[in-house]
Amino acid sequence: MQSNDARILRGAAVFAAPVGVVATVVSALTAGGKGLIGALVAVAVVAVFFGLGFAALMRITQDKPQVTMMAGMLVYTVQMLLIGVFIIVFSGTTLFNSRAFALTLLVTALAWVGGQVRQSLTSKMLYVDPVPSAPAKEPAHTAKPESRDET
Repeated sequence: MQSNDARILRGAAVFAAPVGVVATVVSALTAGGKGLIGALVAVAVVAVFFGLGFAALMRITQDKPQVTMMAGMLVYTVQMLLIGVFIIVFSGTTLFNSRAFALTLLVTALAWVGGQVRQSLTSKMLYVDPVPSAPAKEPAHTAKPESRDET
């Protein structure tokens, strides 16, 4: 993992963690113990899904940087689909409060994506490799013939 990738991951986690904590506290206060469990499961799902998605994206684009945009959109789409599946599958559970789970999952996922976007936009990443991959050729010395204008 490159240093700028680590910064993006750290920035996403820094944004999502406080949102997850606040959502967990609110869920515990409004829905009790089952709300707390639902919120904790939601925060864990977001951390695992988005962390693994980021790792997969870095692995895919490590050797083929030209597919970064396509791979990023694919990973993001799969993440959103899986989060939707989790919300639907656990909508009728009695293990935890499904509303607290769904809302915590939603706000924490949005905070994670927002953190990734903000960190990507504010980080100073080089777009061009500063070290040339091939040695530069020396310019040919072309001497311009002097024009003698005899008038």
